[in-house]
Amino acid sequence: MSRIAVIDFETTGISPTMGDRATEVAIVITEQGRVVDRYQSLMNAGVRIPSFITQLTGITNAMIETAPPADSVMRDAARFVGDVPMVAHNAAFDRRFWMAELERAGAQAAQPFACTVLLSRRLYPQAPSHKLGSLVDFFRLPRTGQAHRALADAEMAAELLGRIQHDLRERHGVSEPDHGFLMALQRCARTAVPRFIQTHTQRPDTQAFKPHAA
Repeated sequence: MSRIAVIDFETTGISPTMGDRATEVAIVITEQGRVVDRYQSLMNAGVRIPSFITQLTGITNAMIETAPPADSVMRDAARFVGDVPMVAHNAAFDRRFWMAELERAGAQAAQPFACTVLLSRRLYPQAPSHKLGSLVDFFRLPRTGQAHRALADAEMAAELLGRIQHDLRERHGVSEPDHGFLMALQRCARTAVPRFIQTHTQRPDTQAFKPHAA
């Protein structure tokens, strides 16, 4: 199975179009469901972190003052990812910051993004919540560190991605749930998911799609 880069940002707010900037980025590279490489760095974008963000993440203005410049961090991150396709939990958020910060740094941001929120909503509609922490608890996945820090959240999203790919292989007979398959699956309407999965299975006797619990 091809490599996938799972990314998470911590930021000063919800949108780069509103002037918000990234304060931390982490990327883990997965291959065959296992983490094989990691990149993490705080970054100094020259903006103040609101106090409520510090309360949420633990990232302070003092920490950012000694961090490397954002453009340097983002160029390093882009080199680390290369042309590997990407995944994030709530990918619309992370993709916006990935593109905006790389544009500021004069680097390219061409990678397609799959989203574990969209995927989990299609495969696990019975989950009590599709927030990352809730899904980690739902599936009894390991918590890899402090929530709302980029590396811990990226590693937990990678664990969730591994669970999704495992279930697609073992429960639904999808032999290669690679990034392209995940992108197509997340675009499916929920009612179309069973038929979509059946068209990609190699098991002629595959049972009808059934959402399942942990």
